[in-house]
Parts: sequence; C-alpha cells; structure tokens
Amino acid sequence: MAEESSKQLETMSLQEKPADAPAPAAAAPTADAPAGGEKKLSKNQLKKLAKGKGKKDKKDKPKWNQPGEGKKKKDDAKSKALTLPKPEFVNTTPKGHKKDLSATPMADAYHPQAVEAAWQDWWEECGFYSCDPKTAEGKSEDEKFVMVIPPPNVTGSLHLGHALTAAVEDTLTRWHRMLGHSTLYVPGTDHAGIATQSVVEKMLMKETKQTRHDLGREEFIKKVWEWKGEYGNRITTQLRRLGSSVDWSRERFTMDEMCSKAVIEAFNRFHEDGLLYRAERLGNWSCALKSAISDIEVDYIELEGRTFLEVKTHKGNANDPKGRYEFGVLTSFAYPIEDSDEKLIVATTRLETMLGDTAVAIHPEDARYTHLHGKHVVHPFNGRKIPIVCDAELVDMAFGTGAVKITPAHDPNDYECGKRHKLEFITVLTPEGAINNNGSQFEGMMRYDARIAVEEALKEKGLYIGKEPNKMRLGLCSRSGDILEPMITPQWYVNCNGMAKKATDAVRNGELKIVPEEHEKTWFQWLDNIRDWCVSRQLWWGHQIPAWFATKKGEEGVSKLDMNNNDRWIVARNEEEAYTKAEKVLGCSRDEIDLERDEDVLDTWFSSGLFPFSVMGWPEQTDDLKAFYPTSLLETGLDILFFWVARMVMMGLQLTDTLPFHTVYLHAMVRDKEGRKMSKSLGNVIDPLEVISGCTLEHLLSKLDGGNLPPKEVARAKKDQAEDFPEGIPECGSDALRFGLLAYTVQGRDVNLDMKRVVGYRLFCNKLWNATKFALQFVSDFQPTANILDELMSSGKMALRDKFMISRLMACCDTVNTCFQNYKFGDAQAASYAYWMNDLCDVYLELIKPVIKDTSEENKDSRWAAQATLWIALEAGLRILHPMMPFVTEELWQRLPGRGTLGESETESIMLAQFPLCNEAYSNPGSEQSMETTMNVIKACRSLRQQYNIANKVSTHFFVKVASGQPEDSIKSQIDDIKTLGRASVVDVNIDEDTIPKSVGIIVVDETTTVLMDIKGLVNYAAEIKKLQKQLTKNANPLGQLEKKIAAPGYEENVSDDIKAKNLENLNGLKKKAADIEEAIANFKALEELEKN
Repeated sequence: MAEESSKQLETMSLQEKPADAPAPAAAAPTADAPAGGEKKLSKNQLKKLAKGKGKKDKKDKPKWNQPGEGKKKKDDAKSKALTLPKPEFVNTTPKGHKKDLSATPMADAYHPQAVEAAWQDWWEECGFYSCDPKTAEGKSEDEKFVMVIPPPNVTGSLHLGHALTAAVEDTLTRWHRMLGHSTLYVPGTDHAGIATQSVVEKMLMKETKQTRHDLGREEFIKKVWEWKGEYGNRITTQLRRLGSSVDWSRERFTMDEMCSKAVIEAFNRFHEDGLLYRAERLGNWSCALKSAISDIEVDYIELEGRTFLEVKTHKGNANDPKGRYEFGVLTSFAYPIEDSDEKLIVATTRLETMLGDTAVAIHPEDARYTHLHGKHVVHPFNGRKIPIVCDAELVDMAFGTGAVKITPAHDPNDYECGKRHKLEFITVLTPEGAINNNGSQFEGMMRYDARIAVEEALKEKGLYIGKEPNKMRLGLCSRSGDILEPMITPQWYVNCNGMAKKATDAVRNGELKIVPEEHEKTWFQWLDNIRDWCVSRQLWWGHQIPAWFATKKGEEGVSKLDMNNNDRWIVARNEEEAYTKAEKVLGCSRDEIDLERDEDVLDTWFSSGLFPFSVMGWPEQTDDLKAFYPTSLLETGLDILFFWVARMVMMGLQLTDTLPFHTVYLHAMVRDKEGRKMSKSLGNVIDPLEVISGCTLEHLLSKLDGGNLPPKEVARAKKDQAEDFPEGIPECGSDALRFGLLAYTVQGRDVNLDMKRVVGYRLFCNKLWNATKFALQFVSDFQPTANILDELMSSGKMALRDKFMISRLMACCDTVNTCFQNYKFGDAQAASYAYWMNDLCDVYLELIKPVIKDTSEENKDSRWAAQATLWIALEAGLRILHPMMPFVTEELWQRLPGRGTLGESETESIMLAQFPLCNEAYSNPGSEQSMETTMNVIKACRSLRQQYNIANKVSTHFFVKVASGQPEDSIKSQIDDIKTLGRASVVDVNIDEDTIPKSVGIIVVDETTTVLMDIKGLVNYAAEIKKLQKQLTKNANPLGQLEKKIAAPGYEENVSDDIKAKNLENLNGLKKKAADIEEAIANFKALEELEKN
C-alpha cells in the first residue's frame, strides 16, 4: 500500500497537476480551443520546443483542469472517479458514540457517507454545541458569539440557498468556538401560516374530501399539529446532514409555548404604547385564501398584451375552448353625463371594478373638460350619480382620453384619490371574489365572469367603446397562485414610523453595521418611506390575535366591522384580563358581558421579528436572555432585508430598548447557472441532500416534468441536465457542498450556481484524503508533543524548506482569520485551498520525500525537522479547514499520530481545538522568497523535460545562470530540492560558459535567471520532427478552409463585423500555430546537425 501511494505522488508534476477538482472561484477561466476543430498544442510544444533561446516562463500558480496535452484523459478519469459505484457502507458506531478509527483502516479513497457517519451524533451527545449561560454572562461582547438561524418554513425542505446560509453561519460559529468564545447558534423553524394551512388543506381535501370549514377551527388546528409532528422534521434532518453545529437543546418553533408567550406580550405592549390600532385600509387580498397577505407573498407576472389565463377559483369561461379568462387588455366605455347627451369616455384593465366607481377624475387644466367641472356622470347599471373631480396628481392629460374612472375600494391610486376628495368607498367583491350586493344585476357572479357580463351589458346600452392590448403586471399569491385583488378590509395595523427612525438612526450612527455596506441604501430607502404594517391575516393557523370584541348581553346593532366601535375591541394577555378591561370599558359587571375573540391570526413575520429574543425566553428575564441577548450577528439572504431583518431591528429596539444584533451580513442570492431564481415552478431547485447523497438523472428530470415550464423550456432544461449529469449527481458529501458554496461568496449580488463546479469540490475532498493518507506514512514513527511548534522553531534543525512551510502556514492563518473577521468567505476558502494544494501537497510533500526516506544517523535531525513540520502543517491545516469542512477534518485529525498523548491541553474533538493564529515571529519572508526563486527554476527544469519528452526514469543535467546575491544563494542552498523535483542528476550554478555544452534546451525564467538542460543523446530528433510534421499537416486543413472562406466573393459585404473579427482572430491563431510548429521543426533539425558535428 505504501509503495502504491509513493508511486502515486512521485508522478505528480508542478506543470501537470492531478485533474481532480475545479480551480478556486477566483481562478482565471481555462482557455478555449482554437477554431477549426484542432486541439491546441501545449505552450511548451508550440513556443519553446527545441528553441535555441526560450521565452520568459510565466509565473503560473498550479491549477487543476488546465488546458493542454492529456487533459481529456484526466477529465475522463475525473468522470470515472465520480461515477464509480460507492462501496457498501454500514455504520456500526452506536448512536452518540465516538467513531472507533483504530478498528477501521483508512480507506484507499474518500467516501463521504463513511467519513460523515457518526460524527454529528457524537458532537451532539457530547454537548459540544451547547453553551453555559453562567459562563457566557460574565464575558465581554468580543468574547461571545451568538446567532439565531433564520427560521425556515416548517412546510418545506431546504434548497441550496438555505445550504449557503447554513455553510456561512456554521463556518462562523465553528470558527468562534475554536477561538475560545462562548458560542451559541440557536435553531428553529417558522410556523409559516399561509404555507402550512395551504398544505394541510390540500392534504385534507385529497384524503377526506373535506374543507377546513367542514372540520371546524379546533379540529383543523389539531390536524395541522399532527402534520407538523409527522412531517416537520425534514429541515432538522437536512441541517444535521449539513453539519450545522446548532444547539438542538434550544431548538424553537414560532408556535411553541415560549414563542407564543412573547407574541402575546409584544402585541399587548404595542397596543399599550399606542402603536397598534384597527382600521379599514386597502391591501392585497387573496380570494382563494380569503385573507390579506403581505407584499413578500406576492409574485408578479408581466403580460405583454392580450393573454388568456386559467383561474382556478372560477368554473371557466364558456367563450374560451380551455375555459380561460382574458387579461392584458384596456377596455374603453362611456359614462353618460347627467342632464346632457354628452358622454365621458374612460378606460380600465379591470372592467368589473366599474361597479364600484365613485368618481371620474379629470385634470383641472384640461381645456376639453372645463365645462364639466362640478358636474356628474350617471352609473349605467344602478343610476348612481358619480361626481367629476379635478385631480392634477392622478390624471395625465396626454394619456388616453384624459379622464380616469375612480374605484377607491379596489385600486391603490384610486384609494389615495378617494381620500383626497372624500369619496365614497364601495366594495363590490365578497371575500371569495364574487360580486356582492353592490353589484346590481351582476351580484353572485365570480369577478371575471362578471367582467364578461359587464362588457356585454355595456354593449347593449351602447356605452361600450372597444378594447386594445395593454402591457400590464399581474400580482399573484405566491401560496395559492390566485390573482390578487386590492380590497378594503378591517385589519390590525402597527404604526412603524418611530421604530423605523430608530432603525435608520442605528445604521447612520454606526451602532448597527450592514455588510456589504452597499445595502445600507436599500435599508434607508425602505425605512425612511415606511408604511404602517398590516399584521392580521384571515387564517386559522397561526397566533390568534389576543383581542376580544366586547358587548353587553342582549345588546343589538353593535357590529365589530364598524370602525366606530373600535373602542369595544379589548386587547389583553388572556381572556381573564380581557374581562377585567371590558368591565371598565362597558361600565358593567363580568356576568353582563359577552366576549368574542378575533378569529384572525397574526402575520408570520410578527413572530419571526421577535425571534432573536423570544428564543431566549423574553419577556421573562431568563438566564439565556441575560447571557445571550443581544446576539452578535444576523446572517441571511438580502431578499428579506426589509421583511424580516428590519422588523427584528424595529421590534427589538421598541420592546427591549436594545439592538437585537450589532451586525447584519447579507449573502448573495443563489440562482441557477443561467441566472434564474431557484423555483419549484422552474424545476431548478436542488435539495442539498441530492448533492450530499447523490441522485439519479431520472430523479432530476422528473422534477422538471413536475414544474410549470413551457414544453420547449422543459426540453432544453432536460438536455442541460443530461449533459451536466449524464449519470445523475454523484455523491459529494456535506463538506464538498459547503466548501463549494463558500467559493461562490466572492461574487457580487447574485450567485449563478453551476452545480458541476460544486460537485468538483468532492474531488478536493478526495485530494485532501489521499494527500493526508500518504503524508501519514511519513510521520508513522513520529511522536509529537504539546509544544511541538515552539520546539521545532527553536531546534536549529530546520532546513529552508521547513521554514518555508511554517511561514506559509502562518500566512494562511493570518489570511483566513482576517477573511472570517470581514465575512470574506470565498477568499478564506481560496486561501485554505491554495495552502493545501500548492504549499503543502505540490511543494513541501514533494521536497521531503528523499529526506524522510533517508533514515541514516547523519540525516536524523533533518528527518525529525521534516516530520515535525509536516505534522504541524497537517494538523494546523485541518484546523484551518474545519469550520468550512467539519466532517472530513474531524476524521483526518483524529487519525493523526499522537492523538491522546498531548497532555491536558489536548481537546477531544477538532471542533474544540484552538483555531490556528499567526505568530509573526514564525513568519519567514526570506524563506518564501528563496523558495519562490527555487520553484521558478524547478518549473523551468520540468518544462524543459516536457518539451523534449524526457522519460521520468531518465535524470538530466541542468545548468543555472542566476544573478549573484539572494537568487544565487537561494539556488545553491536548495540544490537537493531542485534535484528532487526537477529530476536532475546534476545541477550546476553559474559555472564557466565554456563548460556548458552547445546542444542544450534553454528557458529564460526572468531577467536574473536562465535554466539550460543538456539534451545530447536524449532526444530522437527524427521522431520528434515526424510528430510535428503530422501536426503541421492537420493544421493546414482548417487554415486553408478559413483562408478560402475569407477570400470568397461577397465576404466583405455580407458578413457581419463580429464574425469577420472572430474569423480574423482564428486565422491569425492558426497561422501562428503553423509558424510555431515550423520554427520547432527547424530548431530540431539544427540541433540534430549540431549533435552530429
């Protein structure tokens, strides 16, 4: 096994890296192949092969997936590695026990299921996620880290957007815990009023053919709780699989007893402070749900013109073959002017609303209608006199006829106009969306059936003018899909003006920090223009409003819907308190009073807005509230900055007189690779468990069939899925998913997530596994100590390569800590990735192979120093990665030699170990500069060997010309390292020019360094020339075809400038390729002649 691993790493090259994971997010994209179908030759073959003088070798960071020879084989190997059947795994660790790694040999390859098994249960069982409030209470803000999870809806399952949230939040939590801070990460789920009620209602209808009204409120609520108990744990399962280190003992549900108590208290305090009131106002109304809904629950569709849509709450339009209804048209009709033969023409996109018109507005300066000032029109169906009002704010004289129908009860703009002119507000719809008793002969018709009937009736009266296509935006209920209606209904409102000012002041004066800072503008824009918040919903599932309508027994004519009776609404913490308050209001004893509790429930965002302190036990002064409130950070997606974050800040300041957190970090929105929002209707939502555990292509395609995409889009999406994942999504594991998602946080406002790249990080885990397994052979006989780093640095035994490795470790510690502090997770991911891939695997592991293999007494000190450095680099490197990749790092950390022997300071788990910090005294810029010089020489040596196709088993003689001083000292001090990685038999530095052979290959590294290689007797010139001539012949065909195309008659006149520019670029590329090959052939011939002589 050791021999196989040794061979595996010995074949690694600085120019040819193992193609087993994607480049970090910040890496440059790979070059495209040139036109003509010809695969581009490698840079060495084209530009430097057999040249007498080489060009400067560009300083390239080693990357995976680079273009060049052999890439297809590597890609095929990658694909094969990802699609190989995984070995059968059975978790034999008892739940909550620590995995016994001593009984399990380290597998040959990384298998996520096996690696991730048992750790989460053990971490939870040991209480590593919990935090003692008594310990935390005495600590300063800088020594604590407290965060609540953005509670996902209990109805659903997490998608990749939630997974990004979990990855960011848990990375921060684990980092702070490893820094020794008192750390608490509180989980919870939201009761999601509308969503949950909709799901259970659909289930009830499907299973029993009953509505919630058939069951009654009490029985229906029981059914919802039963559903929650049976299906509500999907999210907690996903969070556990993702490795989220939340304190499950403190898990909250926004409808549990603790949160419910906070909701009742908050509602009462708002009322006591004069901020809560009841009023009739215009808002979004869902006829399907028969409830008001919030702005965040509205989806919009853009209609380009006349469009027919299905309306599920209607029986169907008899005039349409598919029963659809017409939208996207502007219908014009005429109102007769009172006591005149004249008519006033108006237009509307919602013709049925004319039944509730209470005015026609004109512009006061419109000369066409000056004679109509103060006049009335007559409603054609009920004879109601409708005033003509002058309104410069609403009316545009140049648009249409310059006359606007006003329906104050069913349009936001008309509502404001109605208030300005004190118009009558006539509601014409029932809660179900049928025409009510204000609708004349149309009463009882559903709203869009009435639209058709009104049009026909207007035609009969000669008042119909016509209709034309009209672009418009239609608001849909995101839960029911129903077309929303603006409706005036009695609701409870919270005056937010004062709270909003406190929230904006907190950001303006620096008490509350929003990251990225660019979102402050949105914060101010929303809160500086805030409206009162409608907090009531006409649902059964949710926090029933703690308000009772009080009447005297036998009292008649007192309606709870009449706003004049608002003083009869008693807000209280319980019914007993309501009776006490009602006695004072009505001036009578309790036995004379009837109380009727408001059937409505509170907006879900009301309870969510209390989450940072309700989960700590507020309003009680609990130990948790004292120790952990205010919290440290609120991390979430930028899409709910106003709907949730702003409300938490406002409610926290109002109810606790404290900001609920001092920093808001907003991560980017996750979209698919084409920039589309992830949506079930588009079929592009991916469950994190589908990535963690893998899934079949058939599973992915079935999700597309279940969406709402048009057939052409479905076909295209299926083709993309089949191309991206012909075998489905391979099992990637949680670590790869988290690490891949964090890589995307370097992008801007939105993340266009290409799942193929995330899957690629599964191969980084494999690289991490294999490299650690190989490195463990080097330290199998090494015994670390508790202070091994200090002992190494003071030993005097370190070679330059060892000092370099420790210095790179210090640099990585500094970068990652700084990045975490500044929420730059993509940069932290890239830095840790580069540390492992470049510094540790590609450089240091390669350099110490001969040192470790040499067990002679003379090499004892150097070998110990190399082993100590390697153990430190591995152990600290795993701790650096742990917050981002918790499972694989725990598994590998536990396998390091010395576990359990390092004294009292040794922790039981990596998650409790100290996060590595940079010790400036151990940074060594000189060693890094020296190693950079040496590695540039090694790259040149490797490039020369590749240019001349030197076999690995053949060692070569190199000559290095280098400037005196530091460069020369560096090269001479690392001759052995150059020989190791450059496969050199001899490396001569700055020897006499006359002693250097004439038959040499040359690469100019930079202005101070040139590397030469003796090629005499090593190259079969005839064979190399034959290969190049074959390439030249293959290149001639596309070159000739392109030249012929460009020379064709009419090319200049008929071909677009873009295509001509592209063709010219391709032509120049093919010509350059031919010239490079011809130059290489000429140089080989010259070298052949030189060697003969």
